[in-house]
Amino acid sequence: MKYISTRRVAGDTTGATTERSFCEILLEGLAPDGGLYLPTHYPHIDDATLTQWRGLAYHELAFELLSLFIDDIPRADLRALVGKTYTAAVFGTPQIVPLRALEPGVYLEALSNGPTLAFKDMAMQLLGNLFEYELARRGQTLNILGATSGDTGSAAEYAMRGKVGINVFMLSPKGRMSPFQQAQMFSLHDANIHNIAVEGVFDDCQDIVKAVSNDLAFKRAHRIGTVNSINWARLLAQVVYYFAGYFQATRTNNEQVSFAVPSGNFGNICAGHVARMMGLPTRQLVLATNENNVLDEFVRTGTYRVRASSETHETSSPSMDISKASNFERFVFDLLGRDGARTRDLFQNEVERTGSFKVTADEFARIPGYGFVSGTSTHADRVALIRSTHERFATIIDTHTADGLKVAREHLIAGVPMIVLETALPAKFAETIQEAIGRAPDRPASMQGIEDLPKRFTVMAPDALAVKRYIEQHVEQHVEQHAG
Repeated sequence: MKYISTRRVAGDTTGATTERSFCEILLEGLAPDGGLYLPTHYPHIDDATLTQWRGLAYHELAFELLSLFIDDIPRADLRALVGKTYTAAVFGTPQIVPLRALEPGVYLEALSNGPTLAFKDMAMQLLGNLFEYELARRGQTLNILGATSGDTGSAAEYAMRGKVGINVFMLSPKGRMSPFQQAQMFSLHDANIHNIAVEGVFDDCQDIVKAVSNDLAFKRAHRIGTVNSINWARLLAQVVYYFAGYFQATRTNNEQVSFAVPSGNFGNICAGHVARMMGLPTRQLVLATNENNVLDEFVRTGTYRVRASSETHETSSPSMDISKASNFERFVFDLLGRDGARTRDLFQNEVERTGSFKVTADEFARIPGYGFVSGTSTHADRVALIRSTHERFATIIDTHTADGLKVAREHLIAGVPMIVLETALPAKFAETIQEAIGRAPDRPASMQGIEDLPKRFTVMAPDALAVKRYIEQHVEQHVEQHAG
């Protein structure tokens, strides 16, 4: 299996036309031309394979699926890496992503039982093990630069803390995460973890990551890698739980399901798109946004309009406070028939020049064929859903899952199970839970008093050059300390 850039154009001089192996793109992140990597094709899963996979434990299913995309790690090594990642000890249950019925035809798939109580752990725990394995194999180090709106940062830091040969530089929007999310990240004091609170919004952080990644000389000199969902390996790991959810919700391969996915950066639902392209019997991919409804607007109108920082709302589902969805380019590439030149023009020219683009009428007409429908949820919707779910089903859901459930109910189809992806535990968003049900949510014993722990972070302006200087200084310091 080889990988290509979404901006691949014949005759390009950046080297982006070269097909790469999995381990090459694992450590690289963005392609040299600024595009995102995708496989040259999606393997097709036939009925016999679906039947074979139906009875597998989660780690076995993950190995079978991942091995279709990863052929430059020996199978025995890959099996061992996956086996030590997806364990009951790490994820709290042998099923890893247990499905439970909420009401007739509506299910919650629990993706948030990992170390940081968010679905990002599902991929990040594997990514940490893959990074450590490949760096050891090459005798190299890696400096990870990431941006987080709330959950990616803590998931990455918990997965990478103490890993040999890895430093993490994580950018987050100052004051825009919940107190719990901030505490999860800023209370870590491992020498290889560096938190930078940027005076701006998530999109400012993401723009810095892309600017640094697009400086090829700096990227190569300082061995910069990414853990954001622009990294294909992370998205690939997320594909697994779509298959796992399907198998739990159905008895035969003749049945279809729909998935409702809270969406900000388009990574989670893009994994669902990949699963559907592979042949997973999926009726709908229900994209749920909060007040920052850039993606909902596109699905409804065909116009992708990036919002300025001043237009990006601060909401009670903060991990979705995103107005420039970096993973969206992967879907658009498929939507456009994998036309790299057209994709490059839309994202590199139109978006950067005007802040928006509009697909043609013919291109827009293809969207339903990929199963996408969408909707928007507000703070009032979230509070009402959290309250009614608690009252009717004795279940507390977090704010992002509430967004997913609200939009899911707008797209129910009789006889088609609707699987809502539970993306975080309510403990991370206590203030809104308190508003909705009159009490704070329970939290794991390991997270008691986390907000009171000493915090270590650096505040910076949204300036890519300043971040580069910070990386240079702290990589050198880390090398000196390690040598000492």
